[in-house]
Amino acid sequence: MDYNFKLSSNKRDDLSLESFKGQKLVLYFYPKDNTSGCTTEALEFTELYDKFKALNTEVVGVSRDSAKSHDNFSKKHNIPFELLVDKDRQLADQYGILKPGKMYGKDVIRTIRSTFVFDEDSNLIKEFRDVKPLGHAQEVLDFIKSLEK
Repeated sequence: MDYNFKLSSNKRDDLSLESFKGQKLVLYFYPKDNTSGCTTEALEFTELYDKFKALNTEVVGVSRDSAKSHDNFSKKHNIPFELLVDKDRQLADQYGILKPGKMYGKDVIRTIRSTFVFDEDSNLIKEFRDVKPLGHAQEVLDFIKSLEK
């Protein structure tokens, strides 16, 4: 499976998996800016961000929201890491995290909250699929710490 991508974030254009070579990357997908679960998850990654950085690990969020929405979300909650714009959900589809569901009686395609961890050479080393936001950032940090032993 090809995990490479080329997307813009709330801070810059043309980010790819290669952009993070030389450090580990935590790429987490979430459904929508400023919703309760997504805010909880973003705040937990923000709270632990310095600990991730100390382990040579970058954190990047991904949703279908626009760069402007990401920018507002980031400023409102002091999120220090980049948020990628996957407007057409091509990356979410590529990573296999879209699933049909129902909302208010209508058929919808949902983004399943998932996290992918890559090593310094951009190799996928761990997948967390269908995660709950509360406590997830700590779970990912614990996994990164386990690599150091």
